[in-house]
Amino acid sequence: MKEQNVMTFHEVMDYIEELKAYGSVPGLTNIQNLCTKLQMPQSGLKFVHIAGTNGKGSVLAFVSEILKEAGYRVGRYLSPTIFEYRERIQVNGRSISKKDLCRMMTLMKNVCEELVKEGQPHPTAFEIETAMAFLYFKEKNCQIALLETGLGGLLDATNVVEETLIEVFTSISFDHMGVLGKTLAEIAENKAGIIKKGSVVVALGQKEQVMQVIERKAQSAGVPVYFVEPKEAEGVKHGLEKQVFSYKEYKNLMITMAGSYQIENAMLAVETTDQLKKLGYEITEKAVRAGLFKAFWPGRFQIISKKPYFIADGAHNRDGALRLAETIRFYFTNRRIIYIIGMLRDKEQEEILKTLCPLAELVLTVSTKGERGFGAYELACVAKNYHDNVTALDSVQEAVELSYLLSDKDTVIIACGSLSYLGELITIVESLSVKKNRNQIGRDSHGKQRED
Repeated sequence: MKEQNVMTFHEVMDYIEELKAYGSVPGLTNIQNLCTKLQMPQSGLKFVHIAGTNGKGSVLAFVSEILKEAGYRVGRYLSPTIFEYRERIQVNGRSISKKDLCRMMTLMKNVCEELVKEGQPHPTAFEIETAMAFLYFKEKNCQIALLETGLGGLLDATNVVEETLIEVFTSISFDHMGVLGKTLAEIAENKAGIIKKGSVVVALGQKEQVMQVIERKAQSAGVPVYFVEPKEAEGVKHGLEKQVFSYKEYKNLMITMAGSYQIENAMLAVETTDQLKKLGYEITEKAVRAGLFKAFWPGRFQIISKKPYFIADGAHNRDGALRLAETIRFYFTNRRIIYIIGMLRDKEQEEILKTLCPLAELVLTVSTKGERGFGAYELACVAKNYHDNVTALDSVQEAVELSYLLSDKDTVIIACGSLSYLGELITIVESLSVKKNRNQIGRDSHGKQRED
């Protein structure tokens, strides 16, 4: 491909917007056609495939940091992103460069045009991104790649991979029922569709009907399954800054991600790396400890600022809401809570708000963007069924500023409901915090401007 024919970054972003018109199409035909045209970039790569309703990103972060500490070159494919598009494809924690993205997306565009000329359907945005991730990981000689499923498992584009080392299942609950099924067993059946012969299954111990499906699917494929039971954690010490636990032979492991549920995600990561060790990967206890400690995942009970605490959490389904409520009760009992909530149109607003609203003194709603966006006023109308003090705001900036205005140092502000707006919110809060700190540094203990 000639350099002058490569799209600019602006053109790539415009093209990605255009791709949204192709929507989401469950099934593997399109991704198989695309990968065939690209000479099967997924072939030869080794994968850890992660499925579940909540916790996929956190487990991916823990495992990837452990493997990086062990000296491996690790590819990470994830969605959705928080700050920018390029985050979804990473190698050793570094996002794909603009130059590589432009080059590869130009190739993808050309290949898609060829497929359409041959009478094939145009691949969706997610299918294109998935194939591009494989191509990038192969180019960068990744020794192992971590894949987060987009939707479900069986018919998800990521399920085109064949050389899976381990399938990891996080917490499975109700979400996307219109596509995945109306019951927990049906949803689990779809997600367990990623299990393949010759692999190993690691799964969180959870509701019996979910574990039965995973166990049956594993037996059908003739592969072992290892369940990680949250109650197996010992010596647990919860905290906002750090959490400590022991699991198996590992004593006093430390993580810096807050939220009581992060300990079970860390346990899943430890079990996954232990299974990789059995497959011949050299991973020391030192690497496990360092990887767990360094792992970070934005938008998951993330403390953005203090005094008052300002926390961002991507709780966007009923299980996520239950876990967030549990965490708020654990850390902030009898504290004054202000919510900023933005949600997508296709989510269970009633279930989520019913769980979260009783814990707050005030609920501020904001709009989310895009074809799945939901207006602040519409969301406020739903929230008023569960809370008497609800206000719809015109922008995320206004919501942040008002929440600060109404807070004292002991108030806790929690932004939640959807990951889609949290990147903007985190940027705004961090910017305001920097300005506040500069003002404080510029004053002496009597509140006067320093003369030096």
